[in-house]
Amino acid sequence: MDAIIVEHLGKRVRDADGWLTILDDLSFTVAAGETVAITGASGSGKSTLLGLLAGLDLPSEGSVTVFGQSLFALDEDGRAAWRARHLGFVFQSFQLLPQMTALENVMLPLELAGERRAAARARELLERVGLGDRLGHYPKTLSGGEQQRVALARAFAPDPKLLFADEPTGSLDAATGARVIDLLFELNREAGATLLLVTHDPELAARCARRLTLQAGRLLEHPDRPALSVSA
Repeated sequence: MDAIIVEHLGKRVRDADGWLTILDDLSFTVAAGETVAITGASGSGKSTLLGLLAGLDLPSEGSVTVFGQSLFALDEDGRAAWRARHLGFVFQSFQLLPQMTALENVMLPLELAGERRAAARARELLERVGLGDRLGHYPKTLSGGEQQRVALARAFAPDPKLLFADEPTGSLDAATGARVIDLLFELNREAGATLLLVTHDPELAARCARRLTLQAGRLLEHPDRPALSVSA
């Protein structure tokens, strides 16, 4: 089953010289349960693509279908509700709410979804990522690696079908980043989610089953990887 179907996706924005093309006619599919790395130079459109796949932005043309749902057939509220049900997101800058404890940060998506066992589920996940003794700590009292582990727990809390990670180790040193990535892949295997990971790190990209490389907003194929469904 295809988790994601992207057809002729494009994104343009207006700048001082007219229109700037960020993404140009992208078409590909991602199967349910796959792990896919999105790579490319800075400014190649990686984060823009991830934002479109999450319904956080609107394309200039094309479509994204996720588990049978046409994403841009939904209005803004509909896309937000869809994300709450199906998507976990891990950001480079953690995006934890500073006024909430680690436990409260992980509980938040569960409470928004009406989960009655939000506290128990959040506590279980924080223990799973090695932060059982940090439940009442606020983000500013946690190290970068600990904050990212809280962010992982929050992303996996609603049992998402999809997990998106945007440069999840970009703010961490190499050793801490490696531990976080090990944990990310371990949690993802247990959850059976479809993982899309934006990274500039070739070693991290190689841990994914497939790779999408963007160059100046267009997709390149990888002959050493399983073929992608890239349109001409």
